[in-house]
Amino acid sequence: MINIARPMIGEEEKAAVMAVLESGQLAQGNVVADFEKAFAEYCGVKHAIATSNGTTALHVAILAHEIGPGDEVVTVPFTFIASANSIVYAGAKPVFVDIDPVSFNINVDQIEAAITPCTKAIMPVHLFGNPAEMGRIMEIAAKHGLAVIEDAAQAHGAEENGKRAGSWGTGCFSFYPTKNITTGEGGMVTTNDDCVADRALMLRSHGMRVRYYHESIGYNFRMTNIHAAIGMAQLPKLEMFNERRIANAAYLNEHLPKDKVQVPQVRPGTQHVFHQYTVRVLPPLDRDSVRKQLAGAGVGTEVYYPVPVHKQELYLDMGYEGQRFPESEQAAQQVVSLPVHPSVTQEDLETIVAAVEGLT
Repeated sequence: MINIARPMIGEEEKAAVMAVLESGQLAQGNVVADFEKAFAEYCGVKHAIATSNGTTALHVAILAHEIGPGDEVVTVPFTFIASANSIVYAGAKPVFVDIDPVSFNINVDQIEAAITPCTKAIMPVHLFGNPAEMGRIMEIAAKHGLAVIEDAAQAHGAEENGKRAGSWGTGCFSFYPTKNITTGEGGMVTTNDDCVADRALMLRSHGMRVRYYHESIGYNFRMTNIHAAIGMAQLPKLEMFNERRIANAAYLNEHLPKDKVQVPQVRPGTQHVFHQYTVRVLPPLDRDSVRKQLAGAGVGTEVYYPVPVHKQELYLDMGYEGQRFPESEQAAQQVVSLPVHPSVTQEDLETIVAAVEGLT
């Protein structure tokens, strides 16, 4: 089976972890600080604050922007549920707008209609590694005095006009094992705002600037030296990993049959880093049948995401029943992701193409 994802862990990562274990300094420490500095430099920002995972990065970022009860954040329903849940954690309300059917990202033309006097931020999601239209989003945010919190969990190294994801507003990254680089579990908040960075540092560690002196309510959202050591070994490989993903995606774009699947498109001036290579299954093909046929041909697949957030049971219970976002709902019924990670070989690519060509 050609797996849908496979973390690439080498001798460098193993040696880095062993060095931390042998040092005896396992919790948050100098290795975390080194990783923060290196990741900030990679993204082109002043500050990076490591957290325990991508969800806590989102939670910290929202709280660091002083968003809370009574506030609203504009985002999309076609995403992993953590995007919206992190808003709810802070006591605020997600206000959804639909996606663009080609990019699967937020439809920028619909953002302003969703803004109310309660809106405090826009949260674009760079879904599947495809950067949202950040230039336009930043203009809207500036016009209305809003913060921008980028859900860049899937977009390490994605760019628009040479500017990397996570450097436009406040960025939030995940280092889950399936991501373009991994720390096992981990997250990162990136920002050029000194005040946001200061609040994020306190929030991720029980409201402390100085150990055991607590200035505010905070959380235990820290990253360990062990996880950061993996990240330090992975980060120098990120460009190579992304190049392989992009090359694999280019091959599939060229060779997959266009009468059976709609392949991803890359917007001019952007770098899509293909955290996932997501196609739309075209009628009359049925997605469930397609997945079974591909599995039979040795091709692993996954659906990201089969149920939009506004149709999840807990969001129906929160009052979102009756809301309709037709592009998000249709995408949830049609999308399927194919293997594109750096371990995919040329032989694998040919197998994937042949399997899709043989779909009935």
